[in-house]
Amino acid sequence: MNSIVTLTINPAIDKSARVQNVVPERKLRCRNPRYEPGGGGINVSRAIHNLGGSAVAVYTAGGFAGKLLQHLLDREGIPHHAIPVDGWTRDNLVVYEESTGQQFRFGMPGPTLRDDEWKNCLAELSSIASNAEYIIASGALPSDVPEDFYAQVARLGKKLKAKVVVDTSGEPLRLALSEGVFLIKPNLRELTMLAGHELVDESQQERLAGKIVDDGQSEVVVISRGAGGVLAVWKEGHEHVRAPTVPIKSKVGAGDSMVAGIVLSLARGRALPEAVRFGIAAGTAAVMTPGTELCRRDDTERLYAMMSAAVESSRQHRHPARH
Repeated sequence: MNSIVTLTINPAIDKSARVQNVVPERKLRCRNPRYEPGGGGINVSRAIHNLGGSAVAVYTAGGFAGKLLQHLLDREGIPHHAIPVDGWTRDNLVVYEESTGQQFRFGMPGPTLRDDEWKNCLAELSSIASNAEYIIASGALPSDVPEDFYAQVARLGKKLKAKVVVDTSGEPLRLALSEGVFLIKPNLRELTMLAGHELVDESQQERLAGKIVDDGQSEVVVISRGAGGVLAVWKEGHEHVRAPTVPIKSKVGAGDSMVAGIVLSLARGRALPEAVRFGIAAGTAAVMTPGTELCRRDDTERLYAMMSAAVESSRQHRHPARH
């Protein structure tokens, strides 16, 4: 049984390299590049694998880059299913400037998909996720794919009795919410786009998330607030959690690692608050790794233990034992 299935309709080859200085009009001599499979759902599958779990990655693949993507997933031991398309799989470039510690990220648009190609993604997903507990649909849509694509995934999830997690932005996210999903993980910019106006404080963010839950658009809303931590809202309550302070090497893949940690924890039977904390630990662990590398299991479990101990200590101070 494939308990967790991820869908990436616009995957990528993530190439990363280091250079001393980024300057215009000069040939820049980069260090040896790294090639890794990328794209929202694929990164979630890889992070789940890093954390000791398993998730089947379903994705489109075309051209030489598509073949390389399949090879890279095989090399990492990720269970996967490629859906052939005519257009070439895109590649992204991340350049780390050693002199400043800054990171430059160049994202390519990806191929145009024909109607029969994106519809085939839904058909293949229906078969592969027929017994799945969770379907995670993540990332931006390629051009010519309708904006209600993730809403169609949500509809399919209901038919399969799977919990659908959608991690995207803009109109595709809004339309998915109109269909109803299990969990979304917007950052503040994405939440502001949903609201249609600036959300100046946490109370406004919490009210909007609460309305999304009350309206049945998403059972859980996990808002990534950057340095402000994470705000999680669900029917029975809400929780504001601050991430541990760690040295930051790269923020690439932090959100995907968070989604991976949350869903894997839920699939393992953890309660939602604990799952959110484990997700935050995974997202925090991801920023500790260089380039496009995702979370590491040891870092994640250590950070989660620290957070759990802090929560328990806080409870004991609020409710001291009586003698």
